[in-house]
This record gives sequence, structure tokens and C-alpha cells, in this order.
Amino acid sequence: MMDMEVIECDVAIVGGGPAGCTCALYTSRADLKTVILDKNPAVGALAITSHIANYPGVDKAMTGQELLDQMREQAIEYGADYRRSQVFMIDCEDGDGQSYSKTIYTPDATIKARSLVLATGAMGRVSPPFPGEEEYLGQGVSYCATCDGAFYRDAEVAVFGMNLEAMEEAMFLTKFASTVHWITPSEPRADQDEHAAELLAMPNVKQWPKTRLLEVEGDVSGVTGVKVLQKGSDPEEHTITVEGAFIYAAGGGSKPITDFIQNKVEFKECGGVLVNEDMETSVKGVFAIGDIRNTAFKQVVVAASDGCISAMSIDKYLKGRKSVKVDWIHQ
Repeated sequence: MMDMEVIECDVAIVGGGPAGCTCALYTSRADLKTVILDKNPAVGALAITSHIANYPGVDKAMTGQELLDQMREQAIEYGADYRRSQVFMIDCEDGDGQSYSKTIYTPDATIKARSLVLATGAMGRVSPPFPGEEEYLGQGVSYCATCDGAFYRDAEVAVFGMNLEAMEEAMFLTKFASTVHWITPSEPRADQDEHAAELLAMPNVKQWPKTRLLEVEGDVSGVTGVKVLQKGSDPEEHTITVEGAFIYAAGGGSKPITDFIQNKVEFKECGGVLVNEDMETSVKGVFAIGDIRNTAFKQVVVAASDGCISAMSIDKYLKGRKSVKVDWIHQ
């Protein structure tokens, strides 16, 4: 077995949206070694916005994805190390700005950082879990194929959802599972979506169109199947025998994505991460920016502003300054 890669950096940013990319732009320009960990650049709030009409200086015909792509490329050009990876856990303690006191765990690498930025947004599900989903979480129910896919080699698994994340995760599972049961509430349009076409072309994918997930079933050993209802003139319930259930419900949620944080920092009553005016959390050297703070002002320009504030605060923290250093000089 290969040893897990360990990366040391000055700034680790979890989340590649406008807040995270803006922060990375500033920290990279300040010659701070910066790593961005982004689960999926195509599923955040900005990425799924069809047109940008109220971001200063941007043509109203530009899509959210195009704006985000430019932000990411700008950060990379200044030296940020951008990685597609899901973070499943963090460890952090009050830092002194010198030691690598923050640890971030992904399926591919462990990142040791002098400072940590939480920027995962607020697209989490607000709908209640399916029956059995919470009961079997970690015992067959998963939200990360790249984390858990290898556990299901030669086994049958179910993937529920038809957004891009669901399709990419299902495609990853085809490397391991004997059969991937792709369950979708409507008919995938393979003629219009290359991701759907590619997935449907896989020989070990069985598609269940116009089908609702009703329940995750299991016993003391873990998940044993999923109960579904297939729509039609004569709707009928089925139980599909599987060992793993990967659930990617429809997007559009507004809950801050904080599951990987657990109780490592303090939260507000509304579920957002609590920060001070420097965007610093209750743990010294850990910052939170963008919609993860769960403010009423969920706008791209506000997220970018948070990223700027946090980056200048991080520069002050890591270099032991008493005040922030401005990024320009008036002549």
C-alpha cells in the first residue's frame, strides 16, 4: 500500500468558490504557500447561476461558471495549488502562526497547515434525511464515492440523484462495483448531457428513471438494500439489494456545509460558523468566509470581500504583525 501524501503549506482553503478563490488570490500574491481543496467546481451556488447581473465590472451575459473559472485561474496563476478533493475531517488547535497546527484529511492526502480557511458555502440539504439514512450512515450510507468506493469492490451499490455531483460519483463507482444502480426522479437526457450519456454507456450501470428513493434498509451488518417507488401508470415499490447507498439529493439547499468540521469551532444558533471582524473563528488561525457564515447577504461580491478580509488577516497572523498590510500603495 502506498503511503498517504503529506503536504505542508501556509494556508489551506477548504472550498473553491468565490470566497475561497479570492482568499487564495491574495495569500498567493503575499508569497504564502496556498492549497485549495475543492470537492467539485461545478456544484456551488455561483457555478449553477445562469447569469451574473450584479457583480461590479462583469458583463451581464457572463455565467456564474465562467466567472468562477476566471477567479480560480487567477488564483492558480499567482501560485495557488488547486486540488479536486473532498475533505472528510479536520483537526485544529490554537496556533502561534508558526507551527503546522491545522490538519486536513482527504482520501488522497493529509494537509498540514499553519492556517485554515473554511469556505464550503451553504448548499447543504435542508430536506429531512430518508428513513434509514442516518441510521446506516458510515455502515453503507455515504456521501463520498472517492472516500468509500473501494470498499464496494465487486458489490452492488445505489446512487440517488441526477445532478453533476451524483453522475461524477456514480462514474467513479463503476471502477469498483459490480453494478451501480443509478436512481433518478426523472428521465436523464443523454442526448443533451454528456455526463449522463457517458454514465449510461457503462456496462455495469443500471438506470432506474422516474424513481423515488423511499428508504434505506439494513440490519446489524449495515445496508442491505434501498426501497424505491417507480412511477408510471401502475406505480410499484421495489427493494433493490445493495451493500452501499450513495445519496446526492437535489441541489438548491441553503444549509451551511459544516459536517466535516464537527465541533472543532464555535457555531451560531442559525448553524453558521461564528467569526470576528477578521473572519477568524473561535480557534486562532482558523478562518471562515462566504456563505458558511450563514449571513443574510448571500452575494458573490460579499463572498469575495470575505475572502479579501480573511487573506489580509491571515497575512497579519502568520507574519506576526499588529495591523494588516494593504495590498496597494498610494503615490
